[in-house]
Amino acid sequence: MFKVRGIHLVAFVLLAASCDSVVETEPTSKQIPLGITEKLNNQENAWNEGEIEAFMSNGYWANDSLLFIGKSGVTLGYNHTLENYLKSYPNREAMGTLKFDLLNWRPLGSDHGLLIGSWHLQRMGSLESLSGHFSLTWKKIQGEWFIIADHSS
Repeated sequence: MFKVRGIHLVAFVLLAASCDSVVETEPTSKQIPLGITEKLNNQENAWNEGEIEAFMSNGYWANDSLLFIGKSGVTLGYNHTLENYLKSYPNREAMGTLKFDLLNWRPLGSDHGLLIGSWHLQRMGSLESLSGHFSLTWKKIQGEWFIIADHSS
């Protein structure tokens, strides 16, 4: 019986040690593929110019399998996601000014990756500013990076 407990203790110690090695410092933009940082910059610019359609087309996979998870639940499909953005942000005032902070990039193979970050909408007047975090699953499709899943809170 002691051997079993000893083995479990060793396994726990090894697991705990490996978890410590997984913790990374914040990545530099050099670690994030250039195509992704360019798309996110283009998304910020499009949003800040009041162009939701351009915001979507600059990063999201234009496919019925696009997955978006937000405060209202799960949305499937590019067009449904676009419709939700247009309903939630009906005018330039509601859109505010968008700023992304990129916190962590994790490659998930050669053509997939997970990007963790935060977003902030600075809004004026009677509308309060909004902020939250996101996890974006990216996939390289025909040599170009696209968001295939977005979980924003």
